[in-house]
Amino acid sequence: MSNNLGGEQHEITIRLSNILCPKGFEIYPFLVGWYNELVDEPFRFKLPYSTLCYTVVSTPDMFENCLVPFLCKTATSGTASNMDVLDKCMQHCFNNVKEAFPSEEVEAILDYELAATRRPKVLVQPAGHVSGAAYYYTRASLDPDPFPSDNKIFGVCIHPRYGGWFALRGVIIFQSIECPNLPRTAPIDCVPGNDRKVELLDLFNNHWRDARYRDIVEVDKKYSEDQQKYFETLPKDRARIIQSLLEKYLTIDASCVN
Repeated sequence: MSNNLGGEQHEITIRLSNILCPKGFEIYPFLVGWYNELVDEPFRFKLPYSTLCYTVVSTPDMFENCLVPFLCKTATSGTASNMDVLDKCMQHCFNNVKEAFPSEEVEAILDYELAATRRPKVLVQPAGHVSGAAYYYTRASLDPDPFPSDNKIFGVCIHPRYGGWFALRGVIIFQSIECPNLPRTAPIDCVPGNDRKVELLDLFNNHWRDARYRDIVEVDKKYSEDQQKYFETLPKDRARIIQSLLEKYLTIDASCVN
């Protein structure tokens, strides 16, 4: 395993950025040990503490820059799958990353993947937090905590620029590279004050369908109208939405998907 002092990690970051950022993604490096310290034992990676990883975030631009071109290309090429087109698109992007590093041991884990135990292979919200991508707000963030002790309150990540208008798509692990000197970037606590944090967790847990939690902070950009319609529709009911997207966007150049 390579004991990395920074140069190789910097090169990897540039290569990953060149692959993913034009498609509307952001990447944030972190170490396995940082993640393992935040999650329970069943979710920890059996890898050295200093193993290099990246959190992959999709921004509001991902839909038009990546998903729509992918949809148009797969529709015109006759590719069919029972997998939701969004999941298939993310799988395609992560596979492109793995193929770009043939000499490295790269594991790309998508947010929806399950282990044989039926547990998630990765908990993307803790990964997002330790990488500095987005702050993970949980009951532990509250003082005092007004929620009844027997209530299950789910945590939520908030991005400093996009609020809740983003998604944590997974992690990329460079199993053969250690980077013990990687500087740690703390996530930005962008939801000030206990009352506002309580409001965020209440909106996310009890009113998530109306998306108000996404606007808990001022944002630079939100999902487009097409994107909001797509995500508001259950995967099993998206055929009509997909058809309308194809009719609208099929004339775009889908050659950016390679």
